[in-house]
Amino acid sequence: MYGAPPVRGTLDPLKRLPPLTRHATFLVLTITSPSAIPTIRSTLAGISSHAKNICSRDTDAKFTCIVGIGASVWDSITGNLPRPNELHPFREIKGVKHTAISTPGDLLFHIRSERRDLCFEFERQLMDSFGDTVHLEDETVGFRYFDARDLLGFVDGTANPVGPDVLPSVLVTAEDDNAHAQGGSYIVVQKYVHDLHTWKKLRSEQQEQIIGRTKPDNIELDDAEDGKQASHKTLNTIEDEEGNEYDILRDNMPFGSPASGEFGTYFIGYTRRLWVIEKMLERMYVGHPPGMHDRLLDFSRPLTGCVFFAPSTDVLDQLG
Repeated sequence: MYGAPPVRGTLDPLKRLPPLTRHATFLVLTITSPSAIPTIRSTLAGISSHAKNICSRDTDAKFTCIVGIGASVWDSITGNLPRPNELHPFREIKGVKHTAISTPGDLLFHIRSERRDLCFEFERQLMDSFGDTVHLEDETVGFRYFDARDLLGFVDGTANPVGPDVLPSVLVTAEDDNAHAQGGSYIVVQKYVHDLHTWKKLRSEQQEQIIGRTKPDNIELDDAEDGKQASHKTLNTIEDEEGNEYDILRDNMPFGSPASGEFGTYFIGYTRRLWVIEKMLERMYVGHPPGMHDRLLDFSRPLTGCVFFAPSTDVLDQLG
């Protein structure tokens, strides 16, 4: 779906996105000047070739690369294709105690594989192609931690749609938008660092109340009573008037360095409706009800915040 199909004839990457891979690299770049646009377009059009080259080294490694384009460069990169209806820069959300910050980002590359060396080699070839036309805003190397747990000790991504429910949750349809956006997806990324020293001082029961699930076996806990401070799980559940949940696809990964004392989670959410993730963040930072923020934010601080749109492979291939 987005970025490049790793083998000729396969579906786009998100349409064949496997379960959480062992390794991932999240690369956020900005474009250095308007004169760089031809090189950017040419490189994005060649993503398919780069991906097929890497995938051919190990077809069982589940290599994929998903490309996201930011609002500020959408027109110049796509040659003024109609802008996806909801595409805009990440909007800062300021609560009483915590703020979801907005940071620069023109291009996102979500590089995934069962092998770290394939992610590395693809990134090397990609950056060689870009040369000095881009500036690195953030590079985060993630890894799968035990049974898909985050560094706080809880299983992550439990609420993800599965099977046939995945594509209707993430792919923009003709009903949602124009034909150019159809088959793409909105992406929101935030890089969080955790205060594990303080987190570990809490009892497991306290941690579970904050997350909304049990720690050992990942069982969902009951929602808090009305008017009480809701759990992270509850605040991230958005429903329509009939009580049907709006799903998003999370492909979060832990990152960190025990030697430097850095521990974190890279949040990446794919959705056909950007407003759903924005509503989740509003409930987390402002609170639901207002003033009762997500208590997880007392231990996890965002370093970045960006919005992208991942167009279909056909759109990328035509940029050259």
